This record gives sequence, structure tokens and C-alpha cells, in this order.
Amino acid sequence: MDKLKAIETFIAIADEGSLTRAAAALSTSTPTVTRMLAALESSLRVRLFTRTTRRIVLTDEGRAYLERARHVVAAVDIADAAVADRGDDVAGRVVVTAPVLFGQLVVAPIVMAFLKKNPRASAQLLLFDRMVNMVEEGVDVGVRIGALNDSTLVASMVGRVRRVVVASPAYLKKHGTPQTPRDLLQHNCFGFSASPVPWWTFQEGKRVVPVPVSGNIDFSHAAPAVDACVAGAGIGMFVSYQVGPLLFARPQRLVVLLEKFEVPPRPISVVVPGNRLLPRRTRAMLDALKAGLTALKSPFAPPSPRVS
Repeated sequence: MDKLKAIETFIAIADEGSLTRAAAALSTSTPTVTRMLAALESSLRVRLFTRTTRRIVLTDEGRAYLERARHVVAAVDIADAAVADRGDDVAGRVVVTAPVLFGQLVVAPIVMAFLKKNPRASAQLLLFDRMVNMVEEGVDVGVRIGALNDSTLVASMVGRVRRVVVASPAYLKKHGTPQTPRDLLQHNCFGFSASPVPWWTFQEGKRVVPVPVSGNIDFSHAAPAVDACVAGAGIGMFVSYQVGPLLFARPQRLVVLLEKFEVPPRPISVVVPGNRLLPRRTRAMLDALKAGLTALKSPFAPPSPRVS
């Protein structure tokens, strides 16, 4: 048995959740994957998966083995990269993660530009609105918004984002402009179904001011809520990168409200696991993200146009 090949097969099954999908990802056959898994389990003398006719699930032993298996594959990749790094080209696969909308709007174009510049490189872009365990999930570079609680990460701050309250000029002309956070109680404020409570948080000096806003519709995603604000249907609170271009459009599409009551901006960081040596391709992607995000810093937390 090729032990490394068996480990890579095991990881693929865990990632894909299916023998058939793992076979497709590895460009091999399902019987080959099945045999490889059986040989690995036999050599380890444990069951790595519980298999039924409908699903395949990691056992406790399988979950423990998966983390160590990823370290093994990562170590081999680093060894390969150390040799490949002697050349001038950036080659190999880099896994990048970022929040969903931020990844779509900002990170994906930077990654595509990187791949265009480095044709021997490839990338996997994982977009999640959850905290990703970079080591366990095999991620090379991450983009994080907010405070970093994981002390094992090496982080470089590349910008900041704000929480901004916005409305269209047409809405403000018809319904008036709120001057304090409490004025929002008299306005149609859009909510998000993922939020446990419809509170918007502001700051007056050192005092936090929560406001129980309400409106006639909740959204599960930011994009349609932004569209509703542009259409003049109400007021919304968004992360600044979600509405930045609309603030500076001509004619102006959205206006920032209650700016002096905003909570402090949140940092944007590019992170890598602190316990890894970085192969050339990872360092190159890290540098590309840092440069690209730093260059785009202004739209993340722009100076707000005033209501005219």
C-alpha cells in the first residue's frame, strides 16, 4: 500500500463526504478509493468511517486521524515546495478563505489577478461566514474581519471596515433625516433574519447605545437589502464595503447617517497559521492579498459624504 496515497484518499473522502465524489476529485474509480480506504483501516486496525447505504461519517478515531493526516500532507507539500522554490515560477495550489460577500466583491478579483500573473499556480477559494480552523481544514491563507481570537495565527492588518447606516436621498426627502439613533424608532429599518434580535448598536462618547429598530421586511442576505435602500424603501445598516461604491456614485445613490454615533471600525487582516513554514506559492499569495487589500483600503472605511 502507498501510505501517502492512502492518506490523501482518506482526506478526500472526509472532505467530499462520499466515496464516489472522492473518486471524482482524485480522478480515479470508486472501487480504487474503496480498496485504498480498506487497506488504510486495516493497517491502522481502526474504523475511520461509519458507512451506511446513504452516508459516510467519520468515527471518533477518524476525526482524530484527519487532523494529523492533514499535517502529514502539508509537510510533504512544504518539502516539495522547498525544491520547487529554487525556480523562478510560482507553482502549486493555494487554499484561501474569506467571508462570503467580502470574498466575492474583493478577494476573488485579487486571487484571479494572482493566477493570471502566475499561470503555473492554482487556487481554491473557500467563502464562509463562519470561523474556519485553518489547520484542520487545510487552508493556507485567510482574510478575517474583526478581532482575532486565535493566538496561533500570524496576522497582518490591511485595512478597516465600518458599520454604517444608510438611506437613499429619495427616502430622506420623503421621511426626513434621523439626527440621533433614537430617531430610527420612527423609520422603516431593514433587519436580517440571521440576527437574533433587531438591535442596532451605536456609541455616544464611551456609552454604548442599543436601539430596537423595526421594519416591514427582514433579509437573509445583504445584497437585496442594499437594493431596497437604493430604491428608497427604508434604512439599512451595512458593512462599509457592501455600500462603498454607492456612497460616491454620481448621482449619489446612498447617504451615510448618524456617522458621529458609529461604533469603532473593525480591522481586516490577512492571516496564515503560525506553525507552518510557508512555501513559495503561499508567500506569493499572501503578498498579493496584502498588497491588493491595502490598495483598496479607502472603499472599506471611506470618509462619508454628507447629506446635501
